[in-house]
This record gives sequence, C-alpha cells and structure tokens, in this order.
Amino acid sequence: MPHRSRNENTALAPLPAHERTFSWRDHAALWLSLGVGLLVIQVGAYLVPGLGTQGALAAILAGSLLGAGLLAWTARLGCESGLSSAGLMHATFGRHFARLPVLLNVVQLIGWTTFELVVMRDGTVSIARRAGGFVSDAWPLLVTLLWGGLLIALLAGSMVRLVRKFIGRYGLPLVIASLLWLSWQFLRRAGDVGWMEIWHRAGDGSMGVLSALDLVIAMPVSWLPLVADFARHGRTGAGAFGGTWLGYGLANIWCYALGMLVALTTPSADLLGALLLAQGGLVALGLILIDEVDNAYGDIYSGSVAAHSLVPRWSVRQWGMALAALCTALALFLPMHSLEPFLLTLSSVFVPLYGVIVARLTGLENVVERIGAQRINASAVTIWLLGIGVYHAAAVWTPQWGSALPSLLTSFALGWLTRPDLAGSLGRRPSEG
Repeated sequence: MPHRSRNENTALAPLPAHERTFSWRDHAALWLSLGVGLLVIQVGAYLVPGLGTQGALAAILAGSLLGAGLLAWTARLGCESGLSSAGLMHATFGRHFARLPVLLNVVQLIGWTTFELVVMRDGTVSIARRAGGFVSDAWPLLVTLLWGGLLIALLAGSMVRLVRKFIGRYGLPLVIASLLWLSWQFLRRAGDVGWMEIWHRAGDGSMGVLSALDLVIAMPVSWLPLVADFARHGRTGAGAFGGTWLGYGLANIWCYALGMLVALTTPSADLLGALLLAQGGLVALGLILIDEVDNAYGDIYSGSVAAHSLVPRWSVRQWGMALAALCTALALFLPMHSLEPFLLTLSSVFVPLYGVIVARLTGLENVVERIGAQRINASAVTIWLLGIGVYHAAAVWTPQWGSALPSLLTSFALGWLTRPDLAGSLGRRPSEG
C-alpha cells in the first residue's frame, strides 16, 4: 500500500483503486440508512391536509424518484472520477473560487450535524418521559454529551468499516424492522378509519402538487454536497448509480408516506408523540433514533473531507473528531430550532451549484485533469449565481411552482448550453486557443 504524506490533499486527488471497495449493495445500504430519519417523516406529514391523499402520494413517488435520481447521477460522477465533493467543485468552478462553496458546505454541515444532535437529544428525552423514567433538568445536557461522544468515537474509526460492517449487517435490518412495525400499526389505524375515506380524502388547497414535489425533492437534494465523498469508494459507476438510487429512493418514499399516513390517521401537532403512542412505538422510535446517528455521521464525515481539502495538514479523521466536538458544544447552547430557516436558506445555494456540476462534468473523461486547470471558471460561477437568484425569486413570485426545481433546471440547462467543447480543450496550448 503506497505511503501518503501528512500534508497530501486526499480530497482533491482521485481515490486509489485499492481503496474503492463499495459494491452496489454497500451504496444501497448506506443511502437507505441515511434516507431514514425523523425529519423526513415529519416533512411527509406536512403534505396533508394541503394535498389530498392521491396527490400527496403522486408527489412522493415522483419527487423521490427524481431527487434520488439526481443524487445517483452525482454519485456516479464521484465514483467514476474518484473525486470527493470538493474535488468536483474544483473541477467545475476553478481552484480559487471553489473554496467558497466548499467553505459554505462545511458551515452548513456543522449546522445540520448540530441540528441532528438536538433532534436526538429531544427524542431521547421524550422516550425517557414516555417510558416513565425519571427525567431531571440535567438530562438534556447529559444526553447531548452522550450522543456527541458516540459521534466522536465513530469518527475516530474507519468510515468504510462502519458502512460495510455495522450499517449493512446490523443497523439497517433493525431500522427496516422498526419502519415495518410502525407502518403496520398506522395501516391498521387507516383500516379503522376506512380505506376508501382516506384514499378519496381531498386537500384544502393550501399546497399545490408542484410545491409538494419541491418539498419532496428537497430531502435528496440536501445530500448532494455529500454523496461523492462516499460514492468515490465504489468499485463501478453503475453500482454507485444503481445502489444510491434504489437505497435513497426507497427510504424517501417510505418515510414520506409514513409521515403522511400518521398525519391522516392520528392528526396531531406532535408527530413524535403520535409515533410514541403507537403500539410498540417506543422501541421502534428508539431504533429510528439510533439510526439518526448515521445521518449526523454522514454530515460531519463529509464536512471533514471538505475541511481537509481547505487545510490538508489535518487529516480527515482529525477534522472529523474536531468538528464533532464543535457540534456537540454548539448543540448545548444554540437555539437550533430557530436557526433551521437559516440552514435551509444556506442549503439553497447547493441546488443550482450541482445543476452546474452535473451539466459540466457528465460524460467528461478528464475530470481529474480539470482540477487546477483554471483559477476561476467565470461562466460556471455566473450560472450558479443566477440559479441562486432564480431559487429565491421563485419563492417570492411563483411559490406555487416551488423553488428547487426551477433553480435546478435553470442552472442545468444554462450549464449544458454554455458547455465548451471539453474534449481536448485542456490539451490545447493557450496560443492555440
């Protein structure tokens, strides 16, 4: 095995072939696990009563397939090039400008990891109270430190080993079992209410189908800045594409549909409480809560890869442990629920960013050679900024159309239409251009 120097920037170099061990099953297990979460179930409950049952299901199916497909497309780019997300940004936007989106990605991943820790803390305290245990004022502090300590310990180990040994063999089967149990419980409640009544239930018109589609796509799109960091460990691009699409698509459809089913059968402002009230909900919710750890892990691992690309003298492992400790400290003090809108706004910059990346790099054989070839790719930067403008303008002027889809389509179309003849362009001397 070749030796790597301490200051080697592994985030901006293709992963060596001997380190690419993920099969399509590994990709599928990873993304099915990452796609399951309490937040996803919660957002699924938001679709009703704005939409009727049939319209909500259509939005869930179409949005999940489209969003997971885009995620899989990016996974294939990462796998075939062997580059991390930071590497793809450098290849598209130029070595100097790419530092900005890489830094923004680190900031948003710190925010989302902190938010995940808060979700795990609040869920754990709710479960303890529901179980009738003694819950003192010190519990939130202790539980936050517990989850944070577990996250730091996981980041001290091997990401590949975690995915292949723990998630695939043990974690995922338990999570699937808990989802099956909760789904069965709420399907029984749907039977008590009446299948036909639920199937033909109309919405109140407060949400359009396209807005709902935008809401469903938002979850897979939020993982775009992370997917290549894991997909680069894949053996084949086809395996990364198929496994990611299957795993995340299934998880997104299942969790959104479960959230919708809970909202239809047990109307409540407290979704967590509704899940706890289900028979066996305490155990099932506890397993899903444990699965939230891999969401936090995925965020901070990707953040550590991005941070390593900026400051390579710290290894990915060192960055991961340091960022996990920072997130634990932030979870103790920051009012994360009030910061969620800021995090969603920050996430909006990555929708058009990946529209440009996918448009410019798809089918390109010399992606790795483009790293360092330019200081700033002005056309790519301009299209990205225009896409951000479209995202926020659509939210104000045409909310019924959603924001993510118009922004993504605009940036992809312009990125593709203005795409230079990349084949051979790098090998041409400046005097020949």
